[in-house]
Amino acid sequence: MESSIDRFYSPNVKERDKNAESRLRPAGFIEYIGQKNVVDNVKVMVESANIREQAMDHALLSGPPGLGKTSLAMLIADALGSELHMISGPAIERKGDLAAILTSLQPRDVLFIDEIHRMHISIEEILYSAMEDYRLDIVIGQGPSARTMQIDVNPFTLIGATTRSGLLSNPLRTRFMANLHFDFYNPSEIGEILALNAKKLEVSLDNDAKEIMAKCSRGTPRIANRILRRVRDFSLIDGSKKLEIEQVKKSLSLMEIDERGLDRMDRKILKTIHDYYKGGPVGIEALCATLGEDRSTIEDVFEPYLLQEGYLTRTPRGREITQKSVDLLSN
Repeated sequence: MESSIDRFYSPNVKERDKNAESRLRPAGFIEYIGQKNVVDNVKVMVESANIREQAMDHALLSGPPGLGKTSLAMLIADALGSELHMISGPAIERKGDLAAILTSLQPRDVLFIDEIHRMHISIEEILYSAMEDYRLDIVIGQGPSARTMQIDVNPFTLIGATTRSGLLSNPLRTRFMANLHFDFYNPSEIGEILALNAKKLEVSLDNDAKEIMAKCSRGTPRIANRILRRVRDFSLIDGSKKLEIEQVKKSLSLMEIDERGLDRMDRKILKTIHDYYKGGPVGIEALCATLGEDRSTIEDVFEPYLLQEGYLTRTPRGREITQKSVDLLSN
């Protein structure tokens, strides 16, 4: 029977991690391409922890989704020789849930909390003493008869992942010893990732096909791997183990991704601002209502790339499209 803790994470990540996406995750730091500054910092922290034979310092990983935060957490736990316990911030609904997870950790274990910015503040407060003093301060009872009970927890490493670090409370943010930000990858790095993962999928990758896929991946390994698997499917249907331009074009067409890496929703956002709001500015709430999309989806998934590539700007009055978007929509 599944325990209450098992609802939130699987301690044996290697046993759980057998799906297609996990096969493409880096098997070690040597396979982790890009994010050099982040990886260099992590290597120092891991090596120091191993020399001291203590838990690694807590680290906050921030940046857009799909850039490798979870994969890096897996590599950290592996390099420490520790178990990785993975949970999602929104899934922790009660203080007792988090307390049960923390007390179950073994010395030097790694606790990875994804979307940590979405944890409720009352639950988050339990982490304060746990992170600093490896202790849980639990209040028992109410009113004048209330008393505090302290429970020791084993020294552990907390790795928090967030797409919106600005939403973290200051008390929690300052308790992380390292705040590491992930940037979008350049096409060359994405190309290296595609070449490496094509070998793992046991297919060969044409150089021209690789370049097109890299340019259409939005600087995001997760999207690159998604495209790679789709192109692999086409090659299997065609009876070939070599991924070529024709299969790439078919795949991108089905996925509604153009040569700039923009998908259907990207173009819809730009077209909506252009057609409905005369290029902007438009407030985010009005834009989300028109699109019928959740605000966090627009801000976390689509806007970062549109902003970086210069298709969209943010102003005090709202979102505006740029001349680059006008030229795109006019073609």
